[in-house]
Amino acid sequence: MNDSQPTQSLERKIWTSSFEESLITTVVDFDRDGKQSDFLRLPHSVSRSAYGWLPSPIVCIKNGTGPTVLLMAGVHGDEFEGQVALSKLAASIDSQDVAGRIIILPMANYPAAVSSERTSPVDDVNMNRVFPGNARGSLTEQIAHYIEARLMSLADYVFDFHSGGSSLHYLPTTLVLWSDDEDFRNQQIEFANVFGSPYACFFKGTHGGRSSSAAARRKEAKGVTFELGGSGRVSPDVLRLCENGIVNLLSHLGVLRNVAATEEAPAPRIVSAIPPESYVFSLATGVFEPVASLGDEVVSGQLAGRIHKVDTPWEPPTDVFFDTAGVVLCQRSRGRTERGDCLYHLGCPLSDA
Repeated sequence: MNDSQPTQSLERKIWTSSFEESLITTVVDFDRDGKQSDFLRLPHSVSRSAYGWLPSPIVCIKNGTGPTVLLMAGVHGDEFEGQVALSKLAASIDSQDVAGRIIILPMANYPAAVSSERTSPVDDVNMNRVFPGNARGSLTEQIAHYIEARLMSLADYVFDFHSGGSSLHYLPTTLVLWSDDEDFRNQQIEFANVFGSPYACFFKGTHGGRSSSAAARRKEAKGVTFELGGSGRVSPDVLRLCENGIVNLLSHLGVLRNVAATEEAPAPRIVSAIPPESYVFSLATGVFEPVASLGDEVVSGQLAGRIHKVDTPWEPPTDVFFDTAGVVLCQRSRGRTERGDCLYHLGCPLSDA
């Protein structure tokens, strides 16, 4: 049997989460050397399949001793750059390239990813708002529970790859969790340096401790989250940066060998996100005309865009403005918008944090 193919032997031990109440299983043995590819089997009983399960792909590549790195994407199913980059990585490396263990989860929220939706079509839950999950909760809560309780418990490092999804587009940015611990902050900036994103953005809070970054920190795993592209598509230049950045991170941590790291990128520009001032939201329903573009430097009071009421074209558009100064890191990629939709996200001077 090809060691990299999905494991089918019924004699293999079925692994569950570190808490036996988890309903999610896999035949991957995380302690065994070699390259194993299979699925997290998510129990899902529907009319089409009374005793069925949903197949969330997982790859474990282990060789000897060394750190464990968990790489995950597809927490939001309409964010594709990370899903593609991790799939290509899973296909290209073998166990002899590894010193330690790499666990790859390219479609972390499988129902959302297979449907290309931000939230799961099964329970309409945003997985990045429900960690640590619930072993007996909705399907999304069960997945979050397994990732935190089982996979993050194994990991020394966790890197989560996001994008702007179908409604937003991000300049490649490393999200850095603000902490009063200077060593913690510096290590996250080091990850941004190694990865090669042009921006590193400090933010405060982790959605009430319900995000993947909060989950990783609870498990004492180091790492960061990335925002890379979006617009509901794969951007070739962003994908290339993501692929190179992953190789650089794994090489830097000593987990990946025999694979050359790419040339060192310039140090990222360090900015901060200050809610709510750094965000611009639509004040009307209509068609969004952006005035500023990604990468623009803007000032407080500057016109950001207009919302056109095309159903009553005799009415003047609603103007929206920036409330603070900064660089445009993220912009809405859809034309049709409703009151309350996010239009822009700024990276503000770090001194304002």
